[in-house]
Amino acid sequence: MSSTMSTRARILQVAAQLVGDSPDGDISTRAVCEAAQVGAPALYRHFGDKEGLLSAVVDHGFEQYLATKREREASADPVEDLRRGWDSHVEFAVRNPNLYRLMNSPAMRTPPAAALESHRILTRDLERAAAQGRIRVAPELAAQMVMSATVGVALMLVARPATFDDPGLSRRVRDAVHASILTPDPDPDPDPGTGAREEVEVPSAAARLSALLRQAQGSGLSTAESALMKEWLDRVANAGPEG
Repeated sequence: MSSTMSTRARILQVAAQLVGDSPDGDISTRAVCEAAQVGAPALYRHFGDKEGLLSAVVDHGFEQYLATKREREASADPVEDLRRGWDSHVEFAVRNPNLYRLMNSPAMRTPPAAALESHRILTRDLERAAAQGRIRVAPELAAQMVMSATVGVALMLVARPATFDDPGLSRRVRDAVHASILTPDPDPDPDPGTGAREEVEVPSAAARLSALLRQAQGSGLSTAESALMKEWLDRVANAGPEG
């Protein structure tokens, strides 16, 4: 068993090194086999095919990054956690450009497990923000918006650093996206005559109640009723003020 694990680990380590050193992040299975001193059957036995190998390389590379997220204790302010999450995501991409491009390559038909876990962590923080009445849309939609923008900024910084050379670009986009999905800090003494405030409260309240229903162990509703209620609340939250 140890021999099998050693062979797999060696192939994975070599492949990760070749991806990092490659001008464009692409590697051949032949080069991996030669560098790892194994035959092609061993590579295919452990990883299935080239896509399986590359997916394993991505998961291997992101393991350290995700470990810091798993170990991070949530603060009392989920919005600040969202800011830090965005910044750490982009910083990782800039430090590991080939790995990051590989993770988001359309050639990878199956999303790596690392990408799925990263999305779940983001959604969890947004659900906490929703439970505090801090977001305007349902957490799932907010997660898609944030992840799309984060990946877009990171890929531009990685792929076209000469063009996207503003050191504050990531922060500017982060703040713009967050402003579109997050509510202002709770006002302890809101003006009931402020129409703009009332427009924000309806979708935000719907998102908050939906998040609380997801967290509650018992809501007094059946499973079917709870699912329908969440669907309605998410629809109201995602419709926004003009919905």
